[in-house]
Amino acid sequence: MTSLKQTLQDDLTEAMKAKDEMKRSTLRMALSAITNAEVAGDEAIALSDDQVIKVLQAESKKRAESAEIYEQNGRADAAAKERAEVEILAKYLPAAMSDADLQVIVTEEVANATAAGNSGPKAMGVVVKAVRERVGSSADGAKIAALVKAALG
Repeated sequence: MTSLKQTLQDDLTEAMKAKDEMKRSTLRMALSAITNAEVAGDEAIALSDDQVIKVLQAESKKRAESAEIYEQNGRADAAAKERAEVEILAKYLPAAMSDADLQVIVTEEVANATAAGNSGPKAMGVVVKAVRERVGSSADGAKIAALVKAALG
């Protein structure tokens, strides 16, 4: 089985052959971010697929935030470019969990924390950690935190 990083490199080669400038530049940016993450510590490491997914999610989130800022400042052309990059990166990310499914898991974990004697704002860290363990990389951390805060508040 090929790694996600190898898949990105193979797709970059295909994009270069097809002269697909948008896909080529987006995949180069993604591979650059992965390489930066691999050499960021005291010694270089090879990222696992889960770690590569986290890097891609961070890059996708940056692009989405940039697109919003461009829209607010009347730069529709730049916003469209950022959104196109998000769409390309989305092909390499796991499907996002629906809000309804995430809410069910949050409700279950709040009930578990309450049963264990944790309630109110003090239980936030415990519940967020438990929810993240269950959903993995299929839900945004900010969305998890907001739902947990609402459920505990």
